[in-house]
Amino acid sequence: MNKDAKIYVAGHRGLVGSAILRKLQADGYTNLVYKTSQELDLRDRNQVDRFFEEEKPEYVFLAAAKVGGIVANNEYPADFIRDNLMIQTNVIDAAYRNGVKKLLFLGSTCIYPKFAPQPLKEEYLLTGELEPTNEPYAIAKIAGIKMCQSYNRQYGTKYISVMPTNLYGPNDNFDLHTSHVLPALIRKFHEAKENNAPYVEVWGTGTPRREFLYSDDLADACVFLMNNYEGNEIVNVGVGEDISIKELAEKIKNIVGYKGEIKFDTTKPDGTPRKLVDVSKINALGWKASISLEEGLQKAYQWFLDNVAVKTN
Repeated sequence: MNKDAKIYVAGHRGLVGSAILRKLQADGYTNLVYKTSQELDLRDRNQVDRFFEEEKPEYVFLAAAKVGGIVANNEYPADFIRDNLMIQTNVIDAAYRNGVKKLLFLGSTCIYPKFAPQPLKEEYLLTGELEPTNEPYAIAKIAGIKMCQSYNRQYGTKYISVMPTNLYGPNDNFDLHTSHVLPALIRKFHEAKENNAPYVEVWGTGTPRREFLYSDDLADACVFLMNNYEGNEIVNVGVGEDISIKELAEKIKNIVGYKGEIKFDTTKPDGTPRKLVDVSKINALGWKASISLEEGLQKAYQWFLDNVAVKTN
């Protein structure tokens, strides 16, 4: 991508989109286009068509999506499948009809079967049943991957799909009802510390293992792939190592400086037992994650203190 190429970042206020925007700005890209969901509703085909016809972006990072943790996915399955299908269908098709040179579609590692072998290789897609709690979201994301691949085959487009592991960082969602595990734990431990609570309750047994990637690392990978990768195969992005939820809770407890106990509510679901991605493909292309979990958690907690804790207190 030339530094003056017109680049559209869809979802620029979210965890991933904001990180991509920061990365592009830091790298000296000057012609960046973005709209809030109030200015442009990506679920509305007419609005999307009008935007692409007027702006004519050359490159698109499709980071806009409806996302959430186990609770949100369980309670709003219709919203998750409908909104995501609409957003990606409108954007991918408008990109094709308006001559976008290249598009990067952001998926998720929840597209892989629940009991796929570990670590998760790209070729495991569609080899088994999905995790029931986030199946509607996963199916929407799989449809997006297949749409990109199909447009490449039929129309000769250059659309690539990236599957990040669990993400965290600035602009994360810290709402206890709809967030993912890591930001939820940061908030829980912080509030327990503030209120001198005797213990913090963590969902499940603490035994599931998860991999966590700092959002700025993902942004770095996305810009790297946009500049260096062409192909119909999906690409995993992760750090290549995982940690148990129990260990994660201990780390966050220490960073926050909470002195109480951790209790596990085993009546709550654990989700998939393990989710580690195979990152040998992106490593072979020449990219590796550089932000350690320790450093990332420190940064994420600081961002929470500066931007969220202030508002909630």
